[in-house]
Amino acid sequence: MMDIREWLNWASDASLSPLVVVLLLGAVVLIEILGLLSAYNALMSTRTSQGTIAWILALITWPIFAVPLYWIFGRSKFQGYVTARRMDNAGVARVEAEVMEQIAKYRVELGAVIGEARVLECLADLPFTKGNDVELLVNGEKTFDAIFAEIEKAERYVACEFFIVTDDQLGRRLKDCLIQKARQGCKTYLLYDEVGSSQMTKQYLADLENAGVEVSSMNTSRGRRNRFQVNFRNHRKIVVVDGRVAFVGGHNVGDEYVGLHPRLTPWRDTHLAIEGPSVLAIQLAFVEDWYWAAKKFPAVEWQPVESSGGDRIVFTLPSGPADDYETCGMFFMHAINSAQHRIWIASPYFVPDEGIIGALKLAAMRGVDVRILIPGLADKWTIKLAAMSYVEEVTSAGVKMYEYAPGFLHQKVVLIDDRISTIGTANFDNRSFRLNFEISILVIDRDFAQDVEAMLDNDFATSSRIESLDGRSWSQTVGGRIARLFAPVL
Repeated sequence: MMDIREWLNWASDASLSPLVVVLLLGAVVLIEILGLLSAYNALMSTRTSQGTIAWILALITWPIFAVPLYWIFGRSKFQGYVTARRMDNAGVARVEAEVMEQIAKYRVELGAVIGEARVLECLADLPFTKGNDVELLVNGEKTFDAIFAEIEKAERYVACEFFIVTDDQLGRRLKDCLIQKARQGCKTYLLYDEVGSSQMTKQYLADLENAGVEVSSMNTSRGRRNRFQVNFRNHRKIVVVDGRVAFVGGHNVGDEYVGLHPRLTPWRDTHLAIEGPSVLAIQLAFVEDWYWAAKKFPAVEWQPVESSGGDRIVFTLPSGPADDYETCGMFFMHAINSAQHRIWIASPYFVPDEGIIGALKLAAMRGVDVRILIPGLADKWTIKLAAMSYVEEVTSAGVKMYEYAPGFLHQKVVLIDDRISTIGTANFDNRSFRLNFEISILVIDRDFAQDVEAMLDNDFATSSRIESLDGRSWSQTVGGRIARLFAPVL
């Protein structure tokens, strides 16, 4: 904390005028007050004890630097989004009630299939539903061929939401598809994250808007309280066509996702194509985001279309910093604790909190086959260093860690026991658990789980197991421990 007497002594030695001294003193006092008020806010609102202690110490000791950083990066609750929900509660609640009414007849009572299933329904305020079909889409070409084929078949509307949209070859394919459908009279929507899509050009947006496509950024910084806010990102990747089919998974819109990155190739990713009543739950996540971003509801329909190709149980879990609970982290904690003989995790960014690490270690100790697959080739070295710092801690408890060798691994996949698979947008890190808007799809189906198992078996076969940190340089080991200190903001 600043010492006022030191400031006064310095001002006297510098022969400053009384007016300047008063102004400087006032500035020092104001900074101190802001630091204390911010520290109080951190105490009352920051979600983790580690984060709270770190912010309070910084805000009291170095308020001149810490105060602006705290109000940009320090908040863990997106109050603007929460307030918007409350201010138009009738509209949002009406849509949510309509969705629940429409899919009620497809609801499935599961009991203890994945722990106690009703816990997850409480987290999401959405049910497990039957009457769905799910297709596993491995890597970019298959994923985007399927997406573009369904967009071309759209009759009423297309709703797209991506963290990254780039004005490159793949981005222009999406743009051309949306423009074509808009000119055919379909309602078309594109929602993007302004930080993730920083390489999107003005011309790209102008082409879409001039053709009648409705486009919006997520606008997380809208509103006086959110003006300098960059911490809450919309990391969802959603495409919904006519309320009939939806796509969710790891792919954004950029050439790297179809294997055209000069260094991170081949790009390993996984997506889902979903048909059935669960599409409406995915569509609801898009509608809530669009309502926040554009201040209006999109023209979509809420009549469920039962799949003719399968009858799989699907559960949709949207999560984000406007939730009452830490939905995403609690979801994965529940999944880990529910595993009886297997939990395999593939994640590009593995920087979880101590609770998740403890749950993984306990699962391994009780005999569960716990495997974690991370990239060998990293796109963000700080995150890779932090991930490697967990190796000896978890492997000593029986957890098996692997590095994917062929290229960059970006898929977000969890396989639990013999029937349960989760594929979505969430990474195993603090950002996905607490700060990002994410969406995860949980499928309960033995045949589908076998498909996921076969896919992951192929991935493990081209990966190397990490037994320890032996052979790694001192700088990598120490760098990993340092990077891990910043896990809450990586």
